[in-house]
Amino acid sequence: MLENRIYNFSAGPSMLPEPVLVRAQKELLNYEGSGMSVMEMSHRSKVYDKIICDCQENLRKVMNIPDHYKVLFLQGGATGMFAAIPLNLAKTGTADYIVTGNFSGGAYKEGKKYLKDARLAGSTESENFTRIPKQEELTLNPDADYVHICENNTIFGTKWHWLPETGNVPLVADLSSCILSEPVDVTKYGMIYGGAQKNMAPAGFAVVIVREDLLGNKSGLCPKIWDFATQADKNSMINTPPTYAIYICKLVLDWILNDVGGLENMKKRNEEKAAMLYDYLETTDFYKSGVQKDSRSMMNVTFRTGDDELDKKFVAASVERGFTNLKGHRLVGGMRASIYNAMPKEGVEALIDFMKEFEKANR
Repeated sequence: MLENRIYNFSAGPSMLPEPVLVRAQKELLNYEGSGMSVMEMSHRSKVYDKIICDCQENLRKVMNIPDHYKVLFLQGGATGMFAAIPLNLAKTGTADYIVTGNFSGGAYKEGKKYLKDARLAGSTESENFTRIPKQEELTLNPDADYVHICENNTIFGTKWHWLPETGNVPLVADLSSCILSEPVDVTKYGMIYGGAQKNMAPAGFAVVIVREDLLGNKSGLCPKIWDFATQADKNSMINTPPTYAIYICKLVLDWILNDVGGLENMKKRNEEKAAMLYDYLETTDFYKSGVQKDSRSMMNVTFRTGDDELDKKFVAASVERGFTNLKGHRLVGGMRASIYNAMPKEGVEALIDFMKEFEKANR
C-alpha cells in the first residue's frame, strides 16, 4: 500500500489498483507528449480516438469477446440501462425478470414502464434475498424478448454461480459488481452490461456488450443517447463520452493483462481473498452471514453480530483502525466488506485480524 492509503471496502465507487493510480498521476498533466491532460483533449482527436479504441480492444481481449458482439461505453450507468434495455431489445414487448436483490428489482420496475408485459419469472424476496433461485423455481416464457438477471447482488452479498437455462431467449445480465473478477463465456449471453465504478473505472459510464443480431429493434421512445445501434455505428461517441473514466478503464485493463495475467489469475486472487474471509466466519458464532453457502458472493461479503448497537460499534471502531465503508447497506444493516479486484490480500488479512480483536473485546 502507498503511504497514507487506507483499506476502502466501499461497494462503489470502489478502490482502484494502485499501479493504475500511479500511472494516471504520472500522465495527468501531459499524456504521451500531447502537452495536455486526457481530461482536456477533444474526444474527436486522434490521440483520444486511440485511447477509446485501445480500451475497447483490451476489453475484447480480456473477456474474449467474439466479433459478433458490439462493445459500447454509454452514459447513465447501469441504472440508465434499466430503461435502455427494454427500449432497445423488445420486439414483442414481453420480457422475463428474475429478481434476486435491489438492482434486479429496479430493472424490473423500469421494464414495467416500457414493456407491454414485464413478467416476474422468479424471486427470492420472501427470503430476504439470501439465496439465488433454482432453475425449477423459475417460470420462463419461451416467447419472451429476453430474460434479465443481476448476476452479483452487491447489497445482499449473493451471486449467480450458474446461469438460468433460457432456451432461445437471450439472457441479459447486469454484471456491475462482478465484471472482470473472473472469466465468463460471453456467448451464453445476449447482452452483458455494468456500471464501471466497482471493478473497471471511476463512476461515470456503463459498459454494454451486446450481440449484433439484437440491435435494430429500438422503440420510438428510445433516446438517441441510448440507441445501441446508433452508438455502435458511432463508436460510442454520439456526443462527448466520459473521456477520463474511459481512459482509466483502459489503464485498468492494461493492469489486468500485463500485471495480473488475465482473468484466470484474477479469479484465483479473488477466490483466495473471499475464502479467507468466509472461512473465518465459519469458525465463529460471533458474526453471522445470512447468505446461503451456495449463493455467496466473491465480491461482497455481508455479515452482522446480531446486535444493531454492536454493529454500529464495530463500524465506528473499524474507522479508527484505518478502514472505511464497512457499514452494511441500509436495506439490510450489519456490515459489508466489498473486496473487489483492487483490494489486496493484505486488506482482507487486516480486516480478519480486526474482526478477531473486536470479537475478543466484545464477547
